[in-house]
Amino acid sequence: MASSFLMDQTADSPRCIVTIGEIVVEIMAQTQGVGFLEPMALKGPYPSGAPAIFIDQVARLGVDCGIISAVGRDDFGALNIERLKRDKVDVSAILSVDSYSTGSAFVRYRPDGSRDFVYNIRQSACSQVGLHETSRALLKRATHLHIMGSSLFSFPIIDAVTTAVHQVKAQGGTISFDPNIRKEMLDIPDMRAALELMLQECDIFLPSGPELLLFSSGTSQDEAIREILDMGVSEIVLKKGHEGASCFCADKTVHHDAFAVEECDPTGAGDCFGATYVTCRLSGKTREDSLLYACASGARAVSVFGPMEGTSSFAELDALIAAQKTGIPA
Repeated sequence: MASSFLMDQTADSPRCIVTIGEIVVEIMAQTQGVGFLEPMALKGPYPSGAPAIFIDQVARLGVDCGIISAVGRDDFGALNIERLKRDKVDVSAILSVDSYSTGSAFVRYRPDGSRDFVYNIRQSACSQVGLHETSRALLKRATHLHIMGSSLFSFPIIDAVTTAVHQVKAQGGTISFDPNIRKEMLDIPDMRAALELMLQECDIFLPSGPELLLFSSGTSQDEAIREILDMGVSEIVLKKGHEGASCFCADKTVHHDAFAVEECDPTGAGDCFGATYVTCRLSGKTREDSLLYACASGARAVSVFGPMEGTSSFAELDALIAAQKTGIPA
């Protein structure tokens, strides 16, 4: 069962946020359409991967953080490592492996806003993510661990993530969990068991829209929220895109509307949102202020092309928040 989140957290507490999972490059079609069945203009490569975007956003907010991952000894791996290092992410636990290439994701937007993907993750360097000497050293410093459901794509990685969760909790740390999954993943019994374990162990649960109902026997949002809170989860933060976001706790519900910005590229917005909310809560901010900053972070992310290009500092978020209040563009 999850601990009472923020029970021992204060703004002055030393903290180190760690995540574990895939690092990829993202290459994006410049025209809308369905699939990749003909030659087309592409833009990229961009540093990407849900855990990588998450931890880069944490670093941009000035918090000690690191990622456990693996890339190939190639330009795509170097691109990612240099970007994360530039933003002051601890990259010591990123393995560079000889026999695999860095993971990749080709993305094309359909006219209705949905996306088509061609992934190389399972057969890439991402498949080598695990706990080794440098990753265990990073975990010893961790006061908080963030898990992405998208990272639980193989049994060895599930074992590594489960071990990391138990270690951080044994150290008195806290856990956040973003499902970041497709419904089809739940048809794999071992995968569903791993996802449910992450939910049972987490303090902050960060689902998007319909993901909330995938983890509950309830048929309505209210039923699902009650059931998940009864498991011991301290905070459910539901991301609802242009409808904003809500935080549900045992004692209160907090909502914040989405910010009014011109959308350029929604890729990575949920990861930036989650990173900002978690960082704010660990820094001692209220749920209300944390949700405000998280919504601002997601809004800045969608206004910039590229999955990691819209990560924000607190100064940039403050400017956007002020601009929204005054109606003057930041």
